[in-house]
Amino acid sequence: MKYYLIFLLFLIAATGSAFGQSTQHNEILKELNSTTGRGRVTVYEDENIKQVLGRPMAPPRTVYTSSDGSTQFYRMRGFKVQAFSGNNQRTSKDEAHRKQTQINEAFPDHETVVLFESPFWRLRVGNFTTREEAEEAMQDFRSTFPSFGKEMYIVVDEVKIPINQTGNDSERHNNIQN
Repeated sequence: MKYYLIFLLFLIAATGSAFGQSTQHNEILKELNSTTGRGRVTVYEDENIKQVLGRPMAPPRTVYTSSDGSTQFYRMRGFKVQAFSGNNQRTSKDEAHRKQTQINEAFPDHETVVLFESPFWRLRVGNFTTREEAEEAMQDFRSTFPSFGKEMYIVVDEVKIPINQTGNDSERHNNIQN
């Protein structure tokens, strides 16, 4: 009981000093923000702060190369279309690979990946930097494959964005870097 009372008194004292500091801080801010017409505030900036402000905050991106050496790309957070997800131990793996083959034949430009995250088999399609790109592609997939288009949806995933792109894709890549 004695320790309980000491702890309670300590807690009350700590709370009171915290409120006191907060009040003191607010009074200083009010005083600095008030306009008296008699003073001038000068802010001096350290050189180290100037150097930090001019730099991008994100670390430089790692450039990866495809296994055949033909394409260089960045890995980043983006969007994919999930075309299939199933947890039937007997049929889901085969169904994911069957749908992957169908999509590869109809859309050879889009990467397809079959993933197994127990207990689910999943088929994901594409590497999109924006949700809008993924939505446009998903509409194309749905119109081509109406039988399983209703189960498609967009997911956030790690995507590979090629560096050596042409045309409008190059402009998009430059915007990603900046």
